Amino acid sequence: MKSCWIVTQDRKAVLEWRDVPVPQPKAGEIVIRVRATAMNRGELIVGSAVHGGPEKIGGNEAAGEVHAVGEGVTAMQPGDRVFGRMRGSFAEYAVMDAHQAMPMPQRLDWEQAAAVPISFLTAYEMLYLPYGKLKAGEWLLVTGASAGAGVASIQTAKLIGAHTIGTSGSAEKLERLAAIGLDVPIATRRADFAAKVKEATGGKGADLIVNLVGGSVFAECVSCLARRGRLAVVGYVDGALKAEIDLGAVHIKRFEIFGISNAKVTSEERAEATRGFTRDVLPAIADGRIKPYVDRVFDFDELPAAKACMESSAMVGKIVVRVS
Repeated sequence: MKSCWIVTQDRKAVLEWRDVPVPQPKAGEIVIRVRATAMNRGELIVGSAVHGGPEKIGGNEAAGEVHAVGEGVTAMQPGDRVFGRMRGSFAEYAVMDAHQAMPMPQRLDWEQAAAVPISFLTAYEMLYLPYGKLKAGEWLLVTGASAGAGVASIQTAKLIGAHTIGTSGSAEKLERLAAIGLDVPIATRRADFAAKVKEATGGKGADLIVNLVGGSVFAECVSCLARRGRLAVVGYVDGALKAEIDLGAVHIKRFEIFGISNAKVTSEERAEATRGFTRDVLPAIADGRIKPYVDRVFDFDELPAAKACMESSAMVGKIVVRVS
């Protein structure tokens, strides 16, 4: 089968096409025929370019049809339409842990379904228990809000009934975000948004912050938090892996700071998040209250162009690749 590998060369992620055998499922796994997959900055920039790592078939989410099931898998059978997190989805066939497979809502097409798993499950872990604990009426701030996880966080926050603030250096992106529910847009690429956040929240500050930018805005995020505020560290597209922290503010105001990453999450943690998302958020996607936001769709042969588009930060939401 045709597959696309990520190889790290000189701290940069390079794509290579290779023909490899169709994978076979082990116990507790399924193999899906990949219909669509999506690009993720964390895998191609942070995972490979920043941290390095061994070469691998790219892709960590997909939508497709069940091709084969492994021993012990009884909830699915060949032909079922599913989507979820996985490894190696830049390929015509890929393996998925059965507990990650979610039934695909009928109203979604392949491309919309492929745009959901990583961004929305990441948003779910940031906004719901045990971390974000976002409630109706609270304020969410998302830095770098046009990213896939940023868009998913805004849409999920609106489902909860929270108010949303988002930063972006592009006025055009902020207009598009406003159309999907962003309440307060802040046009900036710098760590200079605390005053506007305080103004929007009546001086209180944000109850939950999703920092998708990185260390260059970390201290500013801390200064934006309301008492008992929560701060999620999710990405560092700015390349800044270190930042100063006001320990006095963390101590006195009882802040909670946590990280969300798919890199070293355990199998049970993955399964738990998927169960919670299926219960709390997926029904809203199935009935149309939340519509996955797909910026652009590329064909499988255009994967390098899709990667370049993602690296240019030209998108709002997800860049999807149609595989077959």
